[in-house]
Amino acid sequence: MKYAITAATGNFGKIAVKKLADLVGQDNVIVIARNEEKATQMFPGFEVRQAAYDEVDPLIQALAGVERVLFISSQPGQAIPRSQQHENVVTALKQAGVSYVAYTGFAHAQESPNALANDHQLTEKLLAESGLNYSILRNNWYLENEIDFLQAGSEGKRITYWASDKAGWALEREYAEAAVKVLVSENPKQIYEFAGPIRSYAQLAQALQEATGKEFDVAHLTEAAYVDDLVASGLDQATAELFASFQAPIADGSLNHPENDLAEVLGHPVTDLVEAIKEVLA
Repeated sequence: MKYAITAATGNFGKIAVKKLADLVGQDNVIVIARNEEKATQMFPGFEVRQAAYDEVDPLIQALAGVERVLFISSQPGQAIPRSQQHENVVTALKQAGVSYVAYTGFAHAQESPNALANDHQLTEKLLAESGLNYSILRNNWYLENEIDFLQAGSEGKRITYWASDKAGWALEREYAEAAVKVLVSENPKQIYEFAGPIRSYAQLAQALQEATGKEFDVAHLTEAAYVDDLVASGLDQATAELFASFQAPIADGSLNHPENDLAEVLGHPVTDLVEAIKEVLA
């Protein structure tokens, strides 16, 4: 059986390709990437096929002979809207005759009030109407998303946040490994809600202190004060507002959903938060 991973040169894809090869053998894994040269260098010995999400025909060609696909969602804010990119992928999956696709989505996408969920809602609808066999892997939040927060604390600097709700932080590699395990499973569910244990920023800061052995000030600010704080640190207003927006899915409660699917698919609890922080900082 031939498997393919799209957008394979990103962090998630890189982990997933290696995990999948461990499970099914390198010869059965096809790497699909926008930049063929980069992918060939990153994955020596793998079959690499060039295709971006921007056009349907190259995707159809790249998916020829593939039975199962891990469809990794693209990043928003590109020249071609993510909604169009994802529609292109679903069209190509159908026309290429793929038998099953696992798609990386957003936590509780259909009920989420956050704008980040919009494209995922559309993609879920497209998959539901496609006639394809599929699973939706609704990912919560990667611990790596908080790298600036973690690095500041590891250096003993004051750390700030404005989002007062909670998220299910877990390592990106754990989300990727779980995605691959679903991809190769015999009877996958249609929807998985992947998340680590639900915690607040205050709890994340406490775990960071334990992981680093550092004492530092922790300040819970309003969103406006958080932006002002970033500007005072040297960022321009637009960049500061962009950075602040990264906490919006936590602030609006979109990620406050306790779930066990991630641990169940992995076959063990997710990495302890203190140890996970040490891994990210390493």
